[in-house]
Amino acid sequence: MKYEGNLRKMRTENADIVSYKAVLYDRTEFREEFPLNQLVGREVNIRFNGEIHCVVTGKKINKTFGEGMSYEAFMTSPQAAPSIVRPELSRIHEGIALRDMEWELAHHMQPHYVYLSLTNDIKVGVTRTTNIPYRWHDQGATEAVVLSETPYRQAAGLMEVFLKDHLPDKTHWQKMLKDVRENTVSLSEKRNEVIELLPSEFEDFVRFDEDVHTFRYPVEVYPQKIISLKLDKQGDFGARLTGIKGQYLLFEGGYVLNVRSHAGYRVTIEF
Repeated sequence: MKYEGNLRKMRTENADIVSYKAVLYDRTEFREEFPLNQLVGREVNIRFNGEIHCVVTGKKINKTFGEGMSYEAFMTSPQAAPSIVRPELSRIHEGIALRDMEWELAHHMQPHYVYLSLTNDIKVGVTRTTNIPYRWHDQGATEAVVLSETPYRQAAGLMEVFLKDHLPDKTHWQKMLKDVRENTVSLSEKRNEVIELLPSEFEDFVRFDEDVHTFRYPVEVYPQKIISLKLDKQGDFGARLTGIKGQYLLFEGGYVLNVRSHAGYRVTIEF
């Protein structure tokens, strides 16, 4: 089989083992998607066709900023506004848009979760309620639990800022891919500890009876060493696919491809 198009991040569905699909576009128009789990254990070849197209404008570019954007789009698009990385900067609940009123009302003036997830360690994060459980899949989380629900993005961001004094907010991606665990405290225990730390201003947002969610990924064997692939340099790569976790394809020999960081790249995928 052969597929060609501009890469986007993989799509996931919740199941006993997280289900993955590759997603391809023609510049900014959706083209097709196809299942990936069934390819684990098979030879897969990915060839970079030499073109990158901005995921916002479709313009041909030489380098991406953010996740597949041109520099111009990165500096102007609401998808790359400062409040994406730092939710506490959002002001849309005040009627103030950082870049685009309509987009920020649709995406940031919406209920958000503050959550705890276990990747290599227990971390804190923020996402819109509609992004769950997909946000956890993208991180390669093996466990996750909702801590609180806020009516808009900034409130969730302020809670996250407070908790970052007590918890990490980043995933160590190499340890996540090696399935290394650095925390012996259960997620339920950590949630209870965190709730006790929260100041009164956040109490009304706390969700006390949330279940801990667990996730398994289609991985035959976790790598002992990691060799990151860059399609700009590699051009053409083929090997046996040994697993998928987070937004990474894992190949025999410890080679890994971050699909999300290659958004906009025009590729041919064969298997």
